[in-house]
Amino acid sequence: MIAAPEIPTDFTLLQESETHFSSDTDFEDIEGKNQKQGKGKTCKKGKKGPAEKGKSGNGGGKPSGPNRMNGHHQQNGVENMMLFEVVKMGKSAMQSVVDDWIESYKHDRDIALLDLINFFIQCSGCKGVVTAEMFRHMQNSEIIRKMTEEFDEDSGDYPLTMAGPQWKKFKSSFCEFIGVLVRQCQYSIIYDEYMMDTVISLLTGLSDSQVRAFRHTSTLAAMKLMTALVNVALNLSINMDNTQRQYEAERNKIIGKRANDRLELLLQKRKELQENQDEIENMMNAIFKGVFVHRYRDAIAEIRAICIEEIGIWMKMYSDAFLNDSYLKYVGWTMHDKQGEVRLKCLTALQGLYYNKELNSKLELFTSRFKDRIVSMTLDKEYDVAVQAIKLLTLVLQSSEEVLTAEDCENVYHLVYSAHRPVAVAAGEFLYKKLFSRRDAEDDGILKRRGRQSPNANLVKTLVFFFLESELHEHAAYLVDSMWDCATDLLKDWECMNSLLLEEPLNGEEPLTDRQESALIEIMLCTIRQAAECHPPVGRGTGKRVLTAKEKKTQLDDRTKITELFAVALPQLLAKYSVDAEKVTNLLQLPQYFDLEIYTTGRLEKHLDALLRQIRDIVEKHTDIDVLEACSKTYHALCNEEFTIFNRVDIARSQLIDELADKFNRLLEDFLQEGEEPDEDDAYQVLSTLKRITAFHNAHDLSRWDLFGCNYKLLKTGIENGDMPEQIVIHALQCTHYVILWQLAKVTESSSTKEDLLRLKKQMRVFCQICQHYLTNVNTAVKEQAFTILCDVLMIFSHQIMTGGRDMLEPLVYTPDSSLQSELLSFILDHVFIDQDDDNNSADGQQDDEASKIEALHKRRNLLAAFCKLIVYTVVEMNTAADIFKQYMKYYNDYGDIIKETMSKTRQIDKIQCAKTLILSLQQLFNEMIQENGYNFDRSSPTFSGIKELARRFALTFGLDQLKTREAIAMLHKDGIEFAFKEPNPQGESHPPLNLAFLDILSEFSSKLLRQDKRTVYVYLEKFMTFQMSLRREDVWLPLMSYRNSLLAGGDDDTMSVISGISSRGSTVRNKKTKPATGKRKVPEAEESSSSDSMWLNREQSMHTPVMMQTPQLTSTIMREPKRLRPDENYMGVYPMQPEHHQPPLDYKQQEEAARQQQERAAMNYVKLRSNLQHAIRRGTSLMEDDEEPIVEDVMMSSEGRIEDLNEGMDFDTMDIDLPPSKNRRERTELKPDFFDPASIMDESVLGVSMF
Repeated sequence: MIAAPEIPTDFTLLQESETHFSSDTDFEDIEGKNQKQGKGKTCKKGKKGPAEKGKSGNGGGKPSGPNRMNGHHQQNGVENMMLFEVVKMGKSAMQSVVDDWIESYKHDRDIALLDLINFFIQCSGCKGVVTAEMFRHMQNSEIIRKMTEEFDEDSGDYPLTMAGPQWKKFKSSFCEFIGVLVRQCQYSIIYDEYMMDTVISLLTGLSDSQVRAFRHTSTLAAMKLMTALVNVALNLSINMDNTQRQYEAERNKIIGKRANDRLELLLQKRKELQENQDEIENMMNAIFKGVFVHRYRDAIAEIRAICIEEIGIWMKMYSDAFLNDSYLKYVGWTMHDKQGEVRLKCLTALQGLYYNKELNSKLELFTSRFKDRIVSMTLDKEYDVAVQAIKLLTLVLQSSEEVLTAEDCENVYHLVYSAHRPVAVAAGEFLYKKLFSRRDAEDDGILKRRGRQSPNANLVKTLVFFFLESELHEHAAYLVDSMWDCATDLLKDWECMNSLLLEEPLNGEEPLTDRQESALIEIMLCTIRQAAECHPPVGRGTGKRVLTAKEKKTQLDDRTKITELFAVALPQLLAKYSVDAEKVTNLLQLPQYFDLEIYTTGRLEKHLDALLRQIRDIVEKHTDIDVLEACSKTYHALCNEEFTIFNRVDIARSQLIDELADKFNRLLEDFLQEGEEPDEDDAYQVLSTLKRITAFHNAHDLSRWDLFGCNYKLLKTGIENGDMPEQIVIHALQCTHYVILWQLAKVTESSSTKEDLLRLKKQMRVFCQICQHYLTNVNTAVKEQAFTILCDVLMIFSHQIMTGGRDMLEPLVYTPDSSLQSELLSFILDHVFIDQDDDNNSADGQQDDEASKIEALHKRRNLLAAFCKLIVYTVVEMNTAADIFKQYMKYYNDYGDIIKETMSKTRQIDKIQCAKTLILSLQQLFNEMIQENGYNFDRSSPTFSGIKELARRFALTFGLDQLKTREAIAMLHKDGIEFAFKEPNPQGESHPPLNLAFLDILSEFSSKLLRQDKRTVYVYLEKFMTFQMSLRREDVWLPLMSYRNSLLAGGDDDTMSVISGISSRGSTVRNKKTKPATGKRKVPEAEESSSSDSMWLNREQSMHTPVMMQTPQLTSTIMREPKRLRPDENYMGVYPMQPEHHQPPLDYKQQEEAARQQQERAAMNYVKLRSNLQHAIRRGTSLMEDDEEPIVEDVMMSSEGRIEDLNEGMDFDTMDIDLPPSKNRRERTELKPDFFDPASIMDESVLGVSMF
């Protein structure tokens, strides 16, 4: 503790004349006029002599001075909670609250200190109260022990952690109170060797408590107290410097002008300030060594964060005393903390230090030691930590560019492509500071130059170079978004970008290469998109936010600027790069962001005509799909009926389509002419024209050109002859699909006639037949196109088409027949569920190319998702999903998420049918195994184990609420039992049915049955069993024994009611040690049990028990012997069943029957134990346990390497603050034992480092 005696047994209660100060407030004149009274003498604590007892109290300890605080009486020394209540409400001015307490302290410091002690106790959430008697006669440790005993442990909440509006501002009010208290007492009271000693001693003792509330609250109070004392020490240091300066100035005067009285006054003042500083340093040493050194590695992250946050404030506030390696080491070590909250406080503390460039010299050694750790934290799992780490490195970069190596910078550069926008923006700012913020002296003279000669020209080139060197060419939008906030002027200098593309290079300037020009055009497009849309690219934002008025004005101004510049420049750019598909594709997207009204208001119609001519030329030159679709979208953007340019653009578009349609009809007639073999040139002409028409039909309604007939003729000829080029078929299918969709849009939006609906219905059905024919094409690409279009058409023209009040479209509803469903399913099985290496066609022969494999997998996932969508929306029968579900385990990595989501959606539609589909998929796998291995297969084989594991995975998907899935699980067992006994053994009843082993798989679902349903399923199982089967004990009968065992487990114990199943909705995980229900809850259980059993039995009329079962007698658990409630002793009693309940009457003797039953029990228990053991072993090595319960892993740091020996070159001994403690003060540096394991807090890399 701080004071030698922590709390003296008896306090010296001073006379009223001694406790009153010379002024009403505690503020002392800087010149020292109001000096402390008897510092170190009259105010010293000590034991009272016998003659002093009773001097300051009336009747044994009652104070003689004023006995009020804030207008409220104190009774018997018990605190009236007024101070705590005022701070909790946070409404009163904190200074007035503190002033009231100071006034009370002047009248009677013991009572005031008792109020303060109880204030800290109550702020910890403790209900106990420190009485005056305890305060006089008990040590701190005894008081804390007493308060710990009275602490309410029913709730883990305390004021600092409580929720609600009244506690929301408590922490700030609590901290403010401590700060104001020290500030108001800084001139005298804190030096009286009583108040601060008592408070620091109490807080130090509380901070070592095992009670979290005490430790958390006292640590926060001690750290805020330390911060306030640091501020006092800083003021003292400033006053000492000023006094010394005044003294030197006075002493240097000539003797005649020197004032000796003033010199003596200044010497006295300097001595007082020095003594005060010594005392403050002793207090700070006591807090630092007694609290901080232990609590900065506390087991609670919040406490560690408080310590690190405050030490950062000390180093920033009083850098001369605290900014050295002896204190910085704590921040450096804690950067390896396992909790992101603590790591975040370390970084924010360091940011305050690196921001001040004057402190850089004191941070050099720390930077060299911990720079690598800071760089590694840019990849922290906590995004907030990563953001602050990048910002800290930006400050380090600004302080000294030589500190960070090229490798360090590159580790930050690539984060501009991060999907998390705050991380990317921070990295973009770092990149801008490093590469773009420096400006040469010669640039200052050309600031007003524009275009290619502007200072931004070189910066734009630098941006292009960086983009190309990063080798992430498809992510320009993310690079632009990362730098948008810090480099807006550079990214919006479109005039400079345009000049770099169009103007010739200056003398001695290297021109941009073709690759650099492509990158510049892509970056320019991304900046225009960002300015026009005002939201980040896909994946970077949570959605479109509402723009402010200022942002809307900026958006409109930018669009105007873009239109005025590129309405003139775009035709020139298209003319220059007309043959380059990549450049043209990007340039053609610019008109989407134009303000088209400017074409009219700005008299730019001639530039519009030039643009339309360039687009027409590009359509004629190119056959690339991306270029043609870009042209189509440009026409769509310009053909806006709201603007006057619509007629001009519509005429140009119609002329282009007329020419393309006439050309296509003419070429097609020659191409399909009978008796002639089409050559490659004719096929190319047809294909190129068809590509152009298809691209335009995607965005424009071309119904008036009647393209269905010619496409149908083309596709039908391909079916008949079988030699149609695959690309022609693919684009003809796509074009016909667009024809159907535009016709549907037309009949949906306008009042259509019956003839229009019938025509569309006929065209749609003929088209579906054509696509079905092409599903059997030899070419994979054609089959994939036909499958995709078929799934889309079936989805669009399903019963969903009538939703939203569109009943008039009922004639268009099309339901696929069984043959079409079968062909679609066969396509999925043949082209989706295949090994990666077998996909030769989709990967274009580049099996070693990882990118092509990923693309092929993406394509297969889209195909599977298209078919699963048909299942989910009941377009095809749900049982077709059985072939999909059975692939769940085998292709989990590739399609597990799709299949699992399909299961979830189908269960929402129809739980029972979904359960039937799941069991059907298991039956299919079982039959496939039988066909491959025969009926005498090994049940320990990987194939059978895989089916059982799949069944277990299916069971996990049913969740924990057994009531919701009750009927589905029961129906699943019914189908499984019927399948197991479906095929009798041709060798007779003495041999098991051929599918009996399926019961071993079915047992995986037994745990999902309610207790009463297990009995019902057991009865249904006995319907298929003969008496001879129940007597068999050979290995081939083990599946039946194991399955019966799983149904009997818990089935004979009626202590658990159905209500427990209902309550499970509120508690997802039921404790196995839950107390059994009392007798009062047995009646509803019996009613629910019987009603539910009858409901399930009546649902399936085929389920009749051969013998009526007696209703089990209800027995209260209170009447049972205690040992029956113990699972280990009751284990054997669960399984026996009364033979008369399940078996027909027998003529055997009673002894033989008893022996048989005993043998059966032993065999069943043996099988149960064996199956449990196998189940445990299998679960120990099971895959993908994420379906059962989520696994929460600890936060792992991104840096895996161990830090070097931090002691080298740094003074890491625990040190006293600034100067040694004063000799006339007792030491307050006693260190307290630490009860917390640092290994549970710090990363392993820190544990090898010497702390002290």
